[in-house]
Amino acid sequence: MLNRRKMLQGVAAGAGAAFGLSLNPQRLLASSTGQSTPKRIIFFMQNQGFDPQTCIPEGMKQSGSLAKAKLPEPISALEPYKERLHIINGLHGMHTSPSHSAFFGALGGYRGSDGVPPSAPTIDYELSKILPQTLLPHLCIGMDSLGNMKSKPTIATLSASGAGQPIFMHSNPNHLYQMLYGGISSGDIRLQFEARSNLLDQVEQLAAAEGKSLSKLDHQRYGQYVQGFKDVNGLRDRLNTVADHLRKFAPKVDERYTHPEFETDWHDVNLELGISALTSGITNTLTIASGRGEIFGSWKGLGVEKQGHDLGHMGQPDNPIWIKIRQYNSRMLVRIMESLESVPEGSGTMMDHTLIVYTSNNADKQHTNGANWPVMLLGNLDGAFKTGCFTQLDGKRPINSLYTALLRAAGKNVDRFNMNEKMARKFDSGTGPLKEVLT
Repeated sequence: MLNRRKMLQGVAAGAGAAFGLSLNPQRLLASSTGQSTPKRIIFFMQNQGFDPQTCIPEGMKQSGSLAKAKLPEPISALEPYKERLHIINGLHGMHTSPSHSAFFGALGGYRGSDGVPPSAPTIDYELSKILPQTLLPHLCIGMDSLGNMKSKPTIATLSASGAGQPIFMHSNPNHLYQMLYGGISSGDIRLQFEARSNLLDQVEQLAAAEGKSLSKLDHQRYGQYVQGFKDVNGLRDRLNTVADHLRKFAPKVDERYTHPEFETDWHDVNLELGISALTSGITNTLTIASGRGEIFGSWKGLGVEKQGHDLGHMGQPDNPIWIKIRQYNSRMLVRIMESLESVPEGSGTMMDHTLIVYTSNNADKQHTNGANWPVMLLGNLDGAFKTGCFTQLDGKRPINSLYTALLRAAGKNVDRFNMNEKMARKFDSGTGPLKEVLT
């Protein structure tokens, strides 16, 4: 089980790995100069499962082109983007023991049940190390009910930098805005940013002083915690050095931040902040969790009164509630693509060098064994991935093989991700990346 001490150690270690950069901040802006074409990958994880019938065109039983197919109603917003879409059915994640959620196992490709700490880095973090380094290599954003996002503005359920080292996702957009753009703001946002910065500075100094009296072993562990504060404070300072650049991308703060009517107001502005972090070049690896990797979630702003665990006990195909939720997700995917398409990069746009991975942290449904784990890919990561097609697999290759393909496309030559040979003999019929998705 995850306990508080382990979580704090993981937070510190994760922060240290993510923020411990010493390069020139201007060089760490992925798209600030236009002199290179850095790749970027976005993970969009929906809780409660991703039923394949909500994404596979009617009548498609075998792999083939999407050119003449009509997308199902839940993802109809993606119809104009079919040439950039790849629908994959038949991967599995049985070894992750998903049930209500695979938690860290969804992106880790290992067992990940409720309260089980991560046993290795997750794919989003691994990619953030391989892709060109940025000021904030990896950003996680979580969407939930207003009550949950307010009471628990950060939560760790999906991403990890290593064994026992969870990475927290941001849910309160006011806090996230302060972290990214507080240094270039004015009024109350600036005052809150300065107050929080001063507090973090004091906590860092106090923690460093108090830790000197500890035993050698505890001092080492405590040092990781102190380093976490140093790295967060260092990120703030580095962002300040590129303030003029960031002003061009900072979203406008409106009442959706301060007086949200529904949780979807915060979902929308969190998405805007994530997009701005990409388009400004602050980060090139973004993880978005609709439902925050758990069994809860709320979409009252869509007219959906049911929330939380009950949604997982409803069939998704032809269900008006799930059609609304999946359509909302699809519109979010379109907003990401259109935003990246609007930014020139190299000989094309940012979207030309981007891949979006849409799936669930819970395979195909609630209370699943993970035998089928549908995935949608959008974009081709500078030509590395096939698009405009549907691929039907036989359920013998794990989600790890897709993650291996992502690593290969990003430049790391590996044959497996988080799966040793003993596990592979039981859960993987092949070796190397999922070749069906690569060009």
